Amino acid sequence: MSLFGALDTAVSGLGAQSDAITNISDNVANSQTVGYKRVGTNFADYLTVSTPTLNGPDSVVARPAYRNDVQGTITQSSNPLAMAIDGAGFFAVTQATGTTNSGTPTFSTQTSYTRAGDFSMNKDGYLVNSAGNFLEAYPVSPTGTVNQTALVPVQISQAQYAPIPTSGVTLAANLPQGTTTATSPMPGMASQVDIYDQTGGSHTLSLNWTPPATSGGAWTLTASVDGGAASAIGTVAFNTSGTIASVTEGGVTNATTGTAATFTLTPTFSGGASGTPILLNVGTVGQSGGVTSYAGSYALNNISQNGVPPGAFTGVSDNASGQIIANYSNGQSVTIAQVPLVTFHDPNALQAQNGQTYAATSSAGPAMIDSPNNNGAGSLVTGSVENSNVDIASEFTKLIVAQQAYGANAKTVTTVQQMMQTALNMVQ
Repeated sequence: MSLFGALDTAVSGLGAQSDAITNISDNVANSQTVGYKRVGTNFADYLTVSTPTLNGPDSVVARPAYRNDVQGTITQSSNPLAMAIDGAGFFAVTQATGTTNSGTPTFSTQTSYTRAGDFSMNKDGYLVNSAGNFLEAYPVSPTGTVNQTALVPVQISQAQYAPIPTSGVTLAANLPQGTTTATSPMPGMASQVDIYDQTGGSHTLSLNWTPPATSGGAWTLTASVDGGAASAIGTVAFNTSGTIASVTEGGVTNATTGTAATFTLTPTFSGGASGTPILLNVGTVGQSGGVTSYAGSYALNNISQNGVPPGAFTGVSDNASGQIIANYSNGQSVTIAQVPLVTFHDPNALQAQNGQTYAATSSAGPAMIDSPNNNGAGSLVTGSVENSNVDIASEFTKLIVAQQAYGANAKTVTTVQQMMQTALNMVQ
């Protein structure tokens, strides 16, 4: 090997160790960066010639060794929307590219992948992490159907929850057995429930029972709204066992065992508010449950309705299934998105980008999109973040080794320089 060859080899060593120190510097600098994955260094020897009798000047190059598959420590966060992945997988994210004339953000068509799950809601209602990446997920329709045809940026609407008028009431109560001569609703045998009109206005529906005038006769059910005049709904007859034998409404009797015992009423609200017909369910013919006639006094077991008043947006939450949920002051909640996880055969072959994101590559394999805990995807830990997987102590050890190797290569350069100077002095 010539002196010039030795010099070239030493210079390549300086460059390789410089690259190693650069990777270590990146790791140390990002030791507190959420979702950051450390970069190691692999060294490769390049030969010019190598035979049993001759070894030519070599060269060394540094290659990054990505450790995207190494889990970082998961810690709790004060951010309720934060999510950490325990196991394999990445969040799908995108970047905003600008805005339309109306101010609506436009997004890149390129999906990136990240482990940085410190998401929060920005001024436009989008979920964005601290690096400025917009979370992508499957949208969920108002009926709860998940649209898995495309991933879209998650945006939470803060509009009011629209009211739902009451269309159904369910009553479960016990009416006392025995003969009575009462011909009007009995005190203490009434049940009230709040129902809602089409504008979300609240009204009180009162259901009142009149005992049969003769033994074995039918009970009469009447209803009134907001303390108004009562109107007859129908009658309920009972078997000797105390279960419903039949219900009669408008002259039509239902005595078929196993069928629902129901009535239909159309409430009239004061002030001109409109309502929808309400299906009143009092049980099942021939079966216990609902309204019964057992020994004892009147007892209300349950009364419920399906109307909903309007509600103001109160916040957004997530869960371990990846559901993004909008919550409202009326106690309602709506799932608006389903967050999947994306896995790759070789996550270490992903191309690193800004903001702790990665681009898919052919070497990494296809992007496989699954729900958390499915097909190798990890689980979601809500209210938590995944910290950097950098070990400071290990990086400092590597830094010392790289520094020593750099110094040794520098010593080789100075030694070769001295030898070359000696050779030059010989010819003077």
